Amino acid sequence: MKSIPALASKTLLALSLAALLPAAQAAQYGQVLPADSQIGFQYNQMGVSMDGQFKRFNGELSFDTAAPEQGRIALDVELASIDAGSDEADEEVVTPTWFNVAQFPTARFVSEQIKTIGDHAYEVSGTLTIKGKSLPVVVPATFVEQNGQGVFEGAFTLKRGDFAIGEGAWAAFDIVANDIDVSFRITAAAGQ
Repeated sequence: MKSIPALASKTLLALSLAALLPAAQAAQYGQVLPADSQIGFQYNQMGVSMDGQFKRFNGELSFDTAAPEQGRIALDVELASIDAGSDEADEEVVTPTWFNVAQFPTARFVSEQIKTIGDHAYEVSGTLTIKGKSLPVVVPATFVEQNGQGVFEGAFTLKRGDFAIGEGAWAAFDIVANDIDVSFRITAAAGQ
């Protein structure tokens, strides 16, 4: 039979190790890695689904897997880096009628709250600013750790009319639909 001090000592050791496990598994992620990330979108033009992407963006990220609700992210997307599926479309969407990149060169998203909604699943609430207009958005996202990096993936739909993307004759949604499905994969380096 084991003595009480020996059992107490082993119990204390086991509890101490158990307390360390979450800390050992928790990781912090900071620097956004644009080369390993992507921001894409899908839209309908005259009933045909088209894909596009933004080639240049950067961001600041602070995310701790042990305290995700304290995380924050800010992303800046260079609108002139758009690939809308054709050279003609790329030239058109940077004009004042669409993104007006001369006056508004970037779109910006800044998070205000990150809420856990499931295992590795989050709801990121924040403000999206395009063409000088700022609106609240809620973005569902997942997070996984891969090869020592943190990977956030998600998708949401924005209404281009809310941001005056497509003015004049393009403000109607008969040629280019109002709904733009945005998808992203943001990769971040471990550490702050």
